Amino acid sequence: MFVLEALYVPKKGAGGTTLKRPSRGATVQPSPRFEPHHRTDEHDGWSETDPRPPATQVTDERAKSIITRNDSPDIGFDRSINAYRGCEHGCVYCFARPSHAYLGLSPGLDFETKLFAKPDAAALLRRELTAPTYRCRSIAIGTNTDPYQPIERKRLITRQILEVLQETRHPVGIVTKSDLVTRDLDILSEMAADNLAKVGLSVTTLNPHLARTMEPRAPTPEKRLSAIERLATAGVPVSALVAPIVPSINDHEIESILGAVASRGATHVNFVLLRLPHEVKDVVRDWLARYFPDRARRVMSIMQSMRGGKDYDATWGLRQRGEGPFATMIAERFALASKRHNLTIGTVRLRTDLFRSPRGVSPQLELFG
Repeated sequence: MFVLEALYVPKKGAGGTTLKRPSRGATVQPSPRFEPHHRTDEHDGWSETDPRPPATQVTDERAKSIITRNDSPDIGFDRSINAYRGCEHGCVYCFARPSHAYLGLSPGLDFETKLFAKPDAAALLRRELTAPTYRCRSIAIGTNTDPYQPIERKRLITRQILEVLQETRHPVGIVTKSDLVTRDLDILSEMAADNLAKVGLSVTTLNPHLARTMEPRAPTPEKRLSAIERLATAGVPVSALVAPIVPSINDHEIESILGAVASRGATHVNFVLLRLPHEVKDVVRDWLARYFPDRARRVMSIMQSMRGGKDYDATWGLRQRGEGPFATMIAERFALASKRHNLTIGTVRLRTDLFRSPRGVSPQLELFG
């Protein structure tokens, strides 16, 4: 099943001029790395205008399981749920883009226009929590693609997942860029009262123009700050994630971002340096050349200085922080600004002892009812 979304229509500015706004994040369509043939687009000279950006397509995916487990030592969870594949927010830097290559699709425009939804997610979760061997530990939601991207408004898959977690008193941590998370305050505030829920808002920049270029379909910085405030007021522990920090693009905002999130009620913070795995480096290089030609080479030079001369180093412990003088300076600035605003680097620990399995009555026992 496919659902086509109406294309963005530019608004008129003062004096009747059209305000230019990127409709999509990726400016290239790199071929999936597992495909035997690679294709490139070439301008034929017949048209002087850019083609209209592709509409969003959503396909239902019938998944066999919903909880993904990992043993990575440098992240604070061992299990996660992703209700969607691909993300319409179109963040140009998204480290999840390469996952689309496993589907034979491009990590470029395909990642943000060809989405996959898992309508059976809540039912699958209930089944997996029912297993006699299941042991409760906090589940992370939004670790790969945003659980509150635009299609969640109609699909409600994330909310259905939260309803199961609320019913079973299972701890959950959410990471998102969207103020849509406040729609589910009724569930989150009740769970948070028992230390079963926390939310992390990603704040990349306070500059709305830069945000629109980097994250064209994500909510504005002000909406994210407002979401932090609403969550905190409702008693939900809120952290802010400054991610990614891109040298010469947004690194100068570290102190101002931390000040802003602290004033709205965030208590914990963390950061991640720009990550460029697989095809992401091609997407980001082209984006830099298009929007920041004056500093594109400098950005990549600094990135390589923090990655041992390479575009990316996937080594655990280094992939999110980097190493070298620039990486050390970023970490020290972040630590000093966090201390100044009484923010804790890290995250809130949730309870796991309240979990109750949804198993209910055994089918055999029902025979005697």
